Amino acid sequence: MIYRFTLISDEKDGFLREIQIGSDATFEDFHDAILKSVGYPNDQMTSFFICNEDWEKETEITLEDMGSSSDVDTYVMGETAIDELVEDEKQRLIYVFDPLADRVFFIELSEIIPGKNLDTPRCTKKLGDAPQQLLDFDQLMNLQPVSSSDDIDESFGDTDSFDLDELDPDTFNIVDD
Repeated sequence: MIYRFTLISDEKDGFLREIQIGSDATFEDFHDAILKSVGYPNDQMTSFFICNEDWEKETEITLEDMGSSSDVDTYVMGETAIDELVEDEKQRLIYVFDPLADRVFFIELSEIIPGKNLDTPRCTKKLGDAPQQLLDFDQLMNLQPVSSSDDIDESFGDTDSFDLDELDPDTFNIVDD
């Protein structure tokens, strides 16, 4: 079987990659095809995550065996066939390409093509430029973390305990646009 995956980024409008790969290929083969399609070097500790329909990470597939001693199954890209963990169309995955900043590509299994096989993965659609692979220090410091409402407690927005006289304007770097 051939799997056709679609990759998008939440950082770059118009970015899309479509990769066809044999279902029995390894996640490392898929990793290499992604890197080639976006022009990134193979020098980062990347991971895939199998996700549920809400893009919540469930199962991790790492590039290297991290020697985890937990009760959780450990999957390594070079030892794990894609069809071992991905079987259904519309299955969602996340590919972490910048582990320091947790930047990702969102992947969906768009189509399963039965009765055919593919020895070498190929990028069949390439739209837009990929995001920069790694951010420099200044970009990392300006990165806005994604937070959920679970991270906000009852005191959020409590202005009764705020004293304007305690504000030191010299500690803020305010830039006029």
